[in-house]
Amino acid sequence: MPSNSGESILGLRAASLGYPGAVVFENVELSIGRGECWFVIGPNGSGKTTLLRALLGLLVPLKGHVVRIPRFAAQARTGFVPQQCAFSHALPTTVREFVSLGAIGGDRPRSRRDEDLAWALEQTQLEGMEDRDYWSLSGGQRQRALVARALIRRPSLLVLDEPTEGLDVGSRETFLDAIDSLHQQEESTILFVTHHIELAARYATHVALVYDGQLTADRREAVLRADVLARAFGDRGAALARYSSPLPENEAAAGDRS
Repeated sequence: MPSNSGESILGLRAASLGYPGAVVFENVELSIGRGECWFVIGPNGSGKTTLLRALLGLLVPLKGHVVRIPRFAAQARTGFVPQQCAFSHALPTTVREFVSLGAIGGDRPRSRRDEDLAWALEQTQLEGMEDRDYWSLSGGQRQRALVARALIRRPSLLVLDEPTEGLDVGSRETFLDAIDSLHQQEESTILFVTHHIELAARYATHVALVYDGQLTADRREAVLRADVLARAFGDRGAALARYSSPLPENEAAAGDRS
């Protein structure tokens, strides 16, 4: 996947993160560059959600600060895709109405709304479904509609929180292809939270590994190594590294030297 100049648009500086009486991270550093695709991985309960909330501006650091370049990572330029849709089945809603909700809080002019809607539906392969009942869609289609809802504001930063959970294999592949295509064509910055390490191996340019109040963040090939993964997953680290890395041995070795 493409990566631009690496100009930092979002990150953490000497940040301690957590909640009253419960510090999750201390003195962490993170720099996310424009056009990069970051996957956040780690064991359950390791702090992935805490890290995500801080980067989204939903959690104020206990110490340190969040660095945000407004032109590329302002709230109005950020699209967010949750793991599940917190939307009532009792509300009759068309795909058009559901996706259009994502424009609220964005900075795009209303005169471009129809154009933005058409673009978002095309990117997620939902064109022609505008007038369908949202709840009549398949699980994979509903998840792509969540992405379309985030895309309608034409975000420069797209954040996804375990969006493939609950999808069958076919739906997951279609969903991931849509995200990959978006990154390739639009050069958006992607922040993707998951516990599926093999997805990071396939799609990430960079990986942030969280474990035991620590954060290891670097290029994909520098993090998805047995010795690094062992810090988070113990004896399973070597097996996970073999299972997750599709890189040829010579490419992985070159990455180790870089």
